[in-house]
Amino acid sequence: MKRLLVVVDMQKDFIDGSLGTAEARAIVEAVKEKILAYERAGDEVIFTMDTHFDDYLQTQEGRKLPVKHCVKGSDGWKLHEELDGFQGKRFEKNTFGSPECGQYVAQGGYSAVELVGLCTDICVISNAMVIKAMSPEVPVAVDSRCCAGVTPESHKNALEAMKMCQIEVV
Repeated sequence: MKRLLVVVDMQKDFIDGSLGTAEARAIVEAVKEKILAYERAGDEVIFTMDTHFDDYLQTQEGRKLPVKHCVKGSDGWKLHEELDGFQGKRFEKNTFGSPECGQYVAQGGYSAVELVGLCTDICVISNAMVIKAMSPEVPVAVDSRCCAGVTPESHKNALEAMKMCQIEVV
């Protein structure tokens, strides 16, 4: 059985765009190395992509986070240029966790699932929890060196919360 790497929201707006951070920029190379390692091993890599539309500011999320980001088709919506050339199924999602990604994992027969990406404290934890709920017997892990949160403190808090939910933090 194959392992699966889920690369969460490594999009320009979260790295060097409207919601970019130094911590997000700092993990790009490590994420790239992780993807290459999975590919060399013959394992699968998939991507989630935060996807909003022009009406984002009128959505519940947009009212709570009034910063337009990841608008489909915009430059900020694209995967970071260091990662854009990688193959792998893309899951567009307009919310934090992707039910479609969770279903895909549940039907895939994977021996293990690992998540990397952005933001640890929002979309990484949400997708890890969806995957764990839909595939409770599949080991799920998060590589902390390949993730960044909105703040270093919220990153750490999310990692601790995932540990409590039987998601391994490496």
